[in-house]
Amino acid sequence: VQLQASGGGLVQAGGSLRLSCTSSGRTFSNNGVGWFRQAPGKERKFVASISWRGHNITYYGDSVKGRFTISRDNAKDTVYLQMSSLRPEDTAVYYCAAGKTAVVGAGVQAYGYWGQGTLVTVSS
Repeated sequence: VQLQASGGGLVQAGGSLRLSCTSSGRTFSNNGVGWFRQAPGKERKFVASISWRGHNITYYGDSVKGRFTISRDNAKDTVYLQMSSLRPEDTAVYYCAAGKTAVVGAGVQAYGYWGQGTLVTVSS
């Protein structure tokens, strides 16, 4: 599974962006998918994940709850991260990752495939 994240850019505080994660090669519709972010000089942190247990199960990091929404369109083999009410502290490189199984969470050990990041910059 080769993943590619896109949709990053520069946005003002309070604005919105939608990130996309697509797969080239093998489909990742059977894998859980997560988003992580890494700000300059800081460690990579969990943002959100979507898992499948007969239905989609979503999980969010505390700092983005109520502002970000993760979703997937299996027909397009794409996972989205809709980001709203963006803050300067959301500035980071955002990475998508596919899990080794259909169920994933915040722990990086659950993920076996990582895409290149996309930069999100939120100006104040």
